[in-house]
Amino acid sequence: MRKLAFGMNLSLDGYIAAAGDDLGWSVPSDELFQWWSDRVGETGLALYGRKLWETMSSHWPTADQQPGATAAQIEFARRWRDMRKVVFSSSTSTVGWNTRLVTGDAVTEIIRLKADDGGPMDIGGATLAAAAMRAGLIDEYVIVTHPVLVGGGTPFFTALDNWVNLSLVETRTFPDGVVLTKYETRS
Repeated sequence: MRKLAFGMNLSLDGYIAAAGDDLGWSVPSDELFQWWSDRVGETGLALYGRKLWETMSSHWPTADQQPGATAAQIEFARRWRDMRKVVFSSSTSTVGWNTRLVTGDAVTEIIRLKADDGGPMDIGGATLAAAAMRAGLIDEYVIVTHPVLVGGGTPFFTALDNWVNLSLVETRTFPDGVVLTKYETRS
């Protein structure tokens, strides 16, 4: 069975995007950017909601061809294009770059994908991750906390019907006071 992880940058007050989908507060240091790139390189399958897909696919497919692209950006763009992806959306009609579109029930498909063979899966996008979280499908939470309070926006966690007990498995500090905490779910 594949492991499913939910990992995002978030503000200290728990948001993955500020009001108006503003992500300006989460610009990564070179070290954190490399960590995210390495994570993409290790991901067997990435699951995206529509909004995150639109954000990623509007930039990364050609980011390595932009004037002034750094070696790290070129590497990330290549890894992102090569990584297998599934987009869950009822309003998107086409996807590209090693991606498959799912328009049906996300939870049912995620359960099926978890049962498949293959490397670890990452899930991204607040709405999609919330559905997986409520269904008890997330095995690992990867929280990259930035020292900023944004006051509102898109929360990382959704309302749950039951407690989810977690075990801390990793911590790491990055430049600019950014802290990674990784938790596994406990039965």
